[in-house]
Amino acid sequence: MAVEVHGTVAAGWERVREAFAAFTTGTAVSPEAQLAVHHRGRRVVDLWAGEDTGADTLTGVYSITKGAAHLVVALLVQDGVLDLERPVSGYWPEFTGYGKERLTLRQLVSHQAGLINTPEGFTLDEVADDALIAARLAAQEPYWEPGTAYGYHAFVIGALTGEVVRRATGRTLAQIYEERIRAPYGLDLYIGFPAELEPRWKPVLRQVPTAEGIAALAGSPLPPELMETAFNWHVRPPMDLVAYANHPAVKSRGPASAGGVGSARGVAGMYAAAIGEQAGRPALLTPETAAEFARLHTPGEDRVTPEKDHFGLGFERQPQVGPQAFGHCGASGGLGFADPVTGVAYGYTRRRFGFPGGLGAENGPLTAAVLEAARAAAQA
Repeated sequence: MAVEVHGTVAAGWERVREAFAAFTTGTAVSPEAQLAVHHRGRRVVDLWAGEDTGADTLTGVYSITKGAAHLVVALLVQDGVLDLERPVSGYWPEFTGYGKERLTLRQLVSHQAGLINTPEGFTLDEVADDALIAARLAAQEPYWEPGTAYGYHAFVIGALTGEVVRRATGRTLAQIYEERIRAPYGLDLYIGFPAELEPRWKPVLRQVPTAEGIAALAGSPLPPELMETAFNWHVRPPMDLVAYANHPAVKSRGPASAGGVGSARGVAGMYAAAIGEQAGRPALLTPETAAEFARLHTPGEDRVTPEKDHFGLGFERQPQVGPQAFGHCGASGGLGFADPVTGVAYGYTRRRFGFPGGLGAENGPLTAAVLEAARAAAQA
């Protein structure tokens, strides 16, 4: 069955549609994808493709959620409510022992705590509960001396930073996100999925095995020990990432590390609001705050994943875009980012979990086409 690309692009952005069509119609099984792009405050790309994915379909977006969570942190730092140089224990007295009491908020937000999980791990119900995760990790011995290295805190970073937010403000990270970011801009990107929107939700789908994929899996090395731990694969049976996104408790509670539900429109709209005027409102972040959260905070190798020079503050750096760009990918293949230099805000989601997981390779040509169009528009 041929997959048709739906939606619109503005004049001058046709190449983006071609790049999207080349991927979505060139695969044996549809990725069930959406792509939205804003440029200088205007939505210029709004595309979707799939047998069961529409313009306003909502699905699990995995670690794209971290971008929403850390936009809240950035706002609170900008407001002076949070101090990046203050020890986490100054907000959260129980966060102590094993050197944790010396860890600053800046170090915590840049994945330097060493608290990637617990030795026993979490069940699916538990990993959906940020308060439970935070309470357990407050007493946990880190996997490295806090502040001396960094590693991706895949399913717990939102619980840790969220607990600091709660201690400092008396409100949850999700409440602040809803009040200051999601609701004012009408964004289809949720931390805690509303039950009334259930008819628009579609599950994350499993990748259909192919001969090439099976051969690649057979020849791939086992993940490093810390990666197994961080991704909750050291429990038996290992955590199923597709089951995680589709789990009712994950959807409803919205753990801030990876439990968000949304659409490409919602992701791109959030990043557009972060860096530019939207709906008559000024940018959420000042240029100074955006630059601080985008700049490299973690030189060298990530202890958990094979990444290098991985993080700003909470956000993943976007070297394929530029030094001032910031965003975050999602495990099924999606990506969201903002680039203050070009004025681009990008949101890409896919429901079919990409092999082997993480940033989908299609984001390379999609991003290249978007940046080419943005630069041409700037010269017009």
